[in-house]
Amino acid sequence: MFITLLSVTFLIALVVSYIVSKVFTKPISNILSKIIADTINKAWVKYLQFSIFVVGISSGVRIWDLEKYITPSKNSDQIITLNYDRWILEIYRTIIGSLIGLSWMLLVFFMFALIAYVIVRLSENKHKNN
Repeated sequence: MFITLLSVTFLIALVVSYIVSKVFTKPISNILSKIIADTINKAWVKYLQFSIFVVGISSGVRIWDLEKYITPSKNSDQIITLNYDRWILEIYRTIIGSLIGLSWMLLVFFMFALIAYVIVRLSENKHKNN
């Protein structure tokens, strides 16, 4: 039952990451093409897509939190049983955990991209004035 839960949470986190990756690929590509004029921006887009999957899956599948279903807690010798309600709760935690991790990652990316965009624009304006 634990392996099934682990597999289901992994697949859900993978699907959430895939959806977020598809939604944000075009905006990320547009931003990077404005900041980085070379063809290297395609490599950065691929890297960010990979990062979206890594962060989404690692944030959604919380191994240390799932251990409670296979090892007894420190306070008692009982292992928590997986019932229907716990499945729903774990699925919900997986979706929310993936989205939270991905939103933080994308927030950091967009903040740095905004700073880089301002620097590029200031540099372009400086070269136009000279």
